[in-house]
Amino acid sequence: MDPIRVIPCLDTNEGRVVKGIEFVNLRDVGDPAEMAAAYEAAGADELVFLDITATYEERPTRVDLARRTREACTIPLAVGGGMKSVEDVAAVLDAGADKVSLGSAAVREPHLITAVSELYSPQCLTIAIDVRKAPDAAKDKWEVVINGGRELTGIDVVDWSRKVVDLGAGAILLTSMDCDGVKDGYDIALTRAVADAVTVPVTASGGAGKVEDFVEAVVEGHASAVLAASVFHFGEISIREVKEALRAAGLEVNL
Repeated sequence: MDPIRVIPCLDTNEGRVVKGIEFVNLRDVGDPAEMAAAYEAAGADELVFLDITATYEERPTRVDLARRTREACTIPLAVGGGMKSVEDVAAVLDAGADKVSLGSAAVREPHLITAVSELYSPQCLTIAIDVRKAPDAAKDKWEVVINGGRELTGIDVVDWSRKVVDLGAGAILLTSMDCDGVKDGYDIALTRAVADAVTVPVTASGGAGKVEDFVEAVVEGHASAVLAASVFHFGEISIREVKEALRAAGLEVNL
């Protein structure tokens, strides 16, 4: 098993890193390039840069901002938000991103997954899957949502996860919108359901509030990586603390 990756997430809006709860009530956190450099120094294994309003505002990812963030750090950088075509993906990769993250566009145009995977490689392509508990459904059923959580799709998350891997995705970034920013822990049942259904790495996202939550996401949720934003941004938990807790649980990490 590869070392467990600890990944800060830079959600950006209007050129700044922001953080909210369940994707709303956004607070300004800082400059993405400055934060990227600081997170690399703090031991982050990777960064995820998400232009969170690009899809809703029907515009491409801020490639200039992604490039400036890339120039500030050397660790792997995944960029997402607003990409709807192979040309959009090419612009982001040309700006220095190591990976792209497709979410809403993948649902609307599934063929884009295969096109990007074949043109570049599955390792360059992460599919971001945002979900909510399915309304009026049995326990452990979740529905994929798109457009920054504003649009329900009726698609079951496990079915969609299997499909994106079949189409060429190299990894999945799985976010529980019900847990996002709440700090009560990751949705472990959700994470495990997806991780056990696919053969690619799954990153758990949404809900981390204490170091034990990160360990649980891996040990109980079977995640290959753990992502968080607010607890890192506001200095509540350090990346080193997370890695030490993971190592204490018998998991391999890069210190």
